[in-house]
Amino acid sequence: MTKYPVTRIDVADCVSDTFANDGPSRVELIERAGHDCGKRMQIGDVAKRTALSLRSIRYYEEAGLVTPSTRTVGGFRLYTESDCERLQLIKQMKPLGFSLEEMRNLLYVLDRLADGAEEAAKGAFIERLHDFTHNAEERCERLREQLAVAVGFADMLRQRLMHESSRGGS
Repeated sequence: MTKYPVTRIDVADCVSDTFANDGPSRVELIERAGHDCGKRMQIGDVAKRTALSLRSIRYYEEAGLVTPSTRTVGGFRLYTESDCERLQLIKQMKPLGFSLEEMRNLLYVLDRLADGAEEAAKGAFIERLHDFTHNAEERCERLREQLAVAVGFADMLRQRLMHESSRGGS
């Protein structure tokens, strides 16, 4: 049994064996040929769209943070717009220093709320979301403080450069 739903696509009916490097992706060619691929994207297209590396996307998949919506019979990962949004969310958590476990927990909470959690559990999920929100705000404040120190350092260097330049240095 496969871990992913399989989209059966007869590639031979749609495209030749050779593809131009700058040409349309295999999925785009299949869609043009009339097969219903929806808005599915291959991993390279997702990487461009999210500005994440292929390696990062695969890593997040291995870590259980994101799963391709489907795979072709040949095993190519296919992603949806929803998968891209999830990757963007993961990307936003990264600079705040969230651990993989924290990311996984937050994504779980957001998924349950989006799925319409039962009323008994909804309060607990909202409380967890509140905790994550507070945590993210604290981390943003620490980053602002670090940025202020870094800006001060850059300003000091700029002033030193101007001073040295005005003394006749090159």
